[in-house]
Amino acid sequence: MKSGRRLTALKEVTFMRLISMEVRVFANRAEMGAAAAADVAEAMRQVAREQGEVTMCFAAAPSQDDFLEVLSTIPDLPWDEVIAFHLDEYIDLPRGHKNTFEVYLNDHLFNTVNPATVHFMADMLGSAEEKCRHYGQLLNEAGGIDIACIGIGENGHIAFNEPGAEFFSDNLTEIITVDETSVRQQYRDYKDDPDPEKRYVSLEEVPRRAITMTIPAICAARRIFCIVPALPKANAVKATLEGPVTEQCPATALRTHPATIMYLDTDSAQLLTNRIGW
Repeated sequence: MKSGRRLTALKEVTFMRLISMEVRVFANRAEMGAAAAADVAEAMRQVAREQGEVTMCFAAAPSQDDFLEVLSTIPDLPWDEVIAFHLDEYIDLPRGHKNTFEVYLNDHLFNTVNPATVHFMADMLGSAEEKCRHYGQLLNEAGGIDIACIGIGENGHIAFNEPGAEFFSDNLTEIITVDETSVRQQYRDYKDDPDPEKRYVSLEEVPRRAITMTIPAICAARRIFCIVPALPKANAVKATLEGPVTEQCPATALRTHPATIMYLDTDSAQLLTNRIGW
């Protein structure tokens, strides 16, 4: 079993000393997803060997499709040792709605690999506030996350930590209002989906409230794998890697983490000015 870990670790960061994350750029989404899946698989094996239990969290978004498709097919991974969490969930969608992040992760990963335990936010009882608090307690009881598989939103959010989200917090989970940029992104992601049940007829139909893991909870993870493909993410990638570390771009907090790898394709990386190594 792993020992306890400070889950407010971001409080201890000195922002004048930024740790350079590793950035890998691939020709296309398929190559990016395969590389990220291979690295996550190796990290899973390593953690399982060291402590016999692996806590993981996963993002739920079309940007993760390629990565999860490959990860779900890699043989002999220690899924029977995995305790799985997810990063965020809508409050205002009924459980079982095809646009909930629970349904996405079941369809793209969990129903195939069958982790030992999966904790969904919708499993928690009570009001939205009680669900949020209980999920944070579960994270704390699990000792935090070993392997975080995340993405970045078009406005630089990680999970549903929208611009302005606090870098310093004792909370592991919070209730948030979805930023309008994220609302538009969700609408575009699904408005032309082949499944009519996933389409939002208008922006007004996109949910506005969610529970999210906080930035400190994510940045306390032992290792972070950040998968960010496609042209609509190019501005957010540039801000994350080349702009100031600021709560106005929550993903810049990843630059303070000692073991983060970011996976890009040439579309999401195209605005970067520092292209050393690719």
